[in-house]
Amino acid sequence: MIRVLICDDHLIVRQGIKQMLADTGDIVVAGEADNGPDAIRKVREASTADALGIKVVLMDIAMPQRDGLDVLRQLKTEFPKLPVLMLSTYPDKQYAVRSLKLGAAGYLNKSADSEQMSAAIRKVAAGGLFITPTVAEHMATALGAGVGATRSADEPLHERLSHREYQVFRLLAVGRSVGEIAEQLILSSNTVSTYRARILDKTGARNDVELALYAVKQELLHE
Repeated sequence: MIRVLICDDHLIVRQGIKQMLADTGDIVVAGEADNGPDAIRKVREASTADALGIKVVLMDIAMPQRDGLDVLRQLKTEFPKLPVLMLSTYPDKQYAVRSLKLGAAGYLNKSADSEQMSAAIRKVAAGGLFITPTVAEHMATALGAGVGATRSADEPLHERLSHREYQVFRLLAVGRSVGEIAEQLILSSNTVSTYRARILDKTGARNDVELALYAVKQELLHE
């Protein structure tokens, strides 16, 4: 049996995934988590208290307290062989490549049907990598942009941002203050201000308003 941990802050989403997997026969939901720290705790508990452990983690990108990518990085540090399949409603181009670079075993949009969901879980549980053709195209583009000393002229400016810079960028773009961002990401205000300065420099924006306009133009704020 493939024991799965579902990590999503929306109960209706968790219930929907459980329903999709109910008739698979070889996949069982071993636990649920509704925030980032809880997801990490449940994986740790399963690894020590249950010899079977968790075989696959289904991780939502937009998790409260610690977002899905932060949790992914933590899990890959502690449990490098544990497959983490990222789930999201965001456009593939926004987070798919970032997820895979951080060690995700796959990236799947929540609009996937039960057959695609179960196929993705089986593939990553067997040690494979699950990516859709669209995600594969984005990955190829990202790899191509990384070849050579210079970046592609067509590469979006936000692709220059590190994971943490990208987190701060999105929060600034939706109007969060430096203090609010510091509290949410558990950082000091000075650290957030440093990230903000780097973001402005890398994107060429002069202020938070221009950052927001850029984010809207690039379709980076859709849930």
